[in-house]
Amino acid sequence: MNDATLYLVRHGAIALPTERFYIGQIDAPLSEEGVEQARALRKWLQPVRFARVISSDLRRARRTAGIISGDSACGLEPDRDLREISLGDWEGRTFSEVQQRFPVEFAARGRDIENWRPPGGESFADCRTRVMSALHSILQHTRGNILLVAHAGVNRLILCDALGIAVAKLHSFGQDYGCLNIIEFSATRTRLKLLNFTPPTEQAIAELATALNMQVEQEQEAG
Repeated sequence: MNDATLYLVRHGAIALPTERFYIGQIDAPLSEEGVEQARALRKWLQPVRFARVISSDLRRARRTAGIISGDSACGLEPDRDLREISLGDWEGRTFSEVQQRFPVEFAARGRDIENWRPPGGESFADCRTRVMSALHSILQHTRGNILLVAHAGVNRLILCDALGIAVAKLHSFGQDYGCLNIIEFSATRTRLKLLNFTPPTEQAIAELATALNMQVEQEQEAG
């Protein structure tokens, strides 16, 4: 394995209905918030020179990677093997609908989230096989800094492998929209340097500045 540093990103936010639903491999676009998150990542990662820029081939990941890398000399490489886990017949259904219509299957997945497959979909074990095969190929052929933009499930599987955590515990740490993880790889060790970091967007910075100014004004008025 070559010495490499993986900048592992979850794509920015997508437009979602009020109720949570199973997205899986539905090709949803970024929301405006997601675009702003990608721009914040671009600003934060501007000093880094990437040897390769790779993403899932789903458009929310491709667009996030494109915004971050901008006019980078290395072109964007979409990779189907980095897609989110396929949830088959459950995709597009709300959590509550699946729980009500498929109570036995829903409970079975909760008991064995690593190996249970929804109808027409993948288990996390299946997803791990394709994702880790893709990552090993990337690391075998690349030295230096690598930007990889994928999905919450994909990122968690990579992080579980790096940390030696069982796949069954992949939801024990967060992967927020627009987050960054940094993993160093070498022939002798794998080291996690950063986990689930989300740079503030310009809107968040402006809102904080407004709040601080209001606080100062209130304190001055209070004497």
